Amino acid sequence: MQALNRRGFLKAAGAATTGTLLGARLHALAAVQSEAGRPVAANDHIQIALIGAGGQGQGDTKTALRVPGVKLIAVADCYNGRLEHSKELWGDDIFTTRDYGEILARKDIDAVIVGTPDHWHKKASVDAMKAGKDVYCEKPMIHLYADGPEMIETARATKRILQVGSQRVSSAIYAKAKELLAAGAIGKLNMVTARWDRNSSMGAWNYTVPPDASPETCDWPRFLGAAPKIAFNAEQFFQWRKWKAYGSGVAGDLFVHLFSGTHFITGSHGPTRGMATGGLRFWKDGRDVPDVMLGLFDYPEGFNLSLHVNFVDGGEESEGLLFTGSEGTMEIGGNSVSVNRVPREKEPGYMIGSFTEATQKQFLDEYRKKYPLVNPEGEPPVGFEKYVAPAGYSDSYDHLKNFFWAVRSRQPVVEDAVFGFRAAGAALLSNLSMERGAVVKWDPEAMKLV
Repeated sequence: MQALNRRGFLKAAGAATTGTLLGARLHALAAVQSEAGRPVAANDHIQIALIGAGGQGQGDTKTALRVPGVKLIAVADCYNGRLEHSKELWGDDIFTTRDYGEILARKDIDAVIVGTPDHWHKKASVDAMKAGKDVYCEKPMIHLYADGPEMIETARATKRILQVGSQRVSSAIYAKAKELLAAGAIGKLNMVTARWDRNSSMGAWNYTVPPDASPETCDWPRFLGAAPKIAFNAEQFFQWRKWKAYGSGVAGDLFVHLFSGTHFITGSHGPTRGMATGGLRFWKDGRDVPDVMLGLFDYPEGFNLSLHVNFVDGGEESEGLLFTGSEGTMEIGGNSVSVNRVPREKEPGYMIGSFTEATQKQFLDEYRKKYPLVNPEGEPPVGFEKYVAPAGYSDSYDHLKNFFWAVRSRQPVVEDAVFGFRAAGAALLSNLSMERGAVVKWDPEAMKLV
């Protein structure tokens, strides 16, 4: 990845021609997506299990198995069809069970991927760490605020690796954005605007319910866990994000990505207060979480974060972050990050046309003594820079690769339990604000509601 400091950025911008600056100055980011070097010995494999084999869990596992030296041993899920499909995907010798406790009791498993609904994240992760397993836990790390301290303490006490699955913090694009911001590419940051809009039924969590869904094929009591005990409901089993008993709504599903990305790039630990509004505008299908949400958050570093998610967006799905600084903007969208640098004027300017000619002349004489017409060498003109990841780049691969590197080396991961709690805790302020109809306060250092 190309190194960049403030001086280097200014020099590059200043050296470019005006014609170049009017277009995009494109830079390709180098990203290695495969491990080079010695082959991994059979006895050096990390043997993993999947707990929660829904779409995200299976997707994480497929990506994990692309990392050299990783082998899948077992899968746990509450739906028979997913256990059967796991054997179709990964072989008849894969051990499958509805009870993840059987997986945790095995000595031949080093780490687990927790891809369960949100209300199982804490228990499955804590149980796994206490059983001596390292954990890759899908986001959001928590379902309730009380989950966070217990997960952090368990990771500390057991000395287990816990990586939270907000993959953007391992992205080459986000790393470049972090570098650009630190180099002063847009001056002093004052606002971040983030969005994630969708215009599809699948995007609004209306996941397909299989035709064989029944109390016989689905372990409903195990799925419910600590959630309220109700009769079997296939929609709630397979579309669980639509109910707060099992999921965290748009805040836990999507806001948390935007928070984790913002925190990684800015180095912030989180906001000090936030408020949110929104509602159920379109998908009135029995769900009890909103499909439109807007949030505004204050950060101690002196910038604001505004977020919105819209499941009734009239256009194509759109995700991105816009960082606004005193001297330009930086935008992340798709597989790229771009900087549009607009340096601040060195003088305040003037409006004197309505004055007498004598007054205008007097003003200009005094003004130019104070603000001479100079163009110091190296002062950058308006500049536009764009950095693009290679075709086929996967931040999910890099995130899981970081996890397995930490499992081997016992070095810290990029998104540990503290980082994960700070991102999820900030995101869930949105739900709390909507429930209370008020601004809520958060201590990002102590990770506590105020």
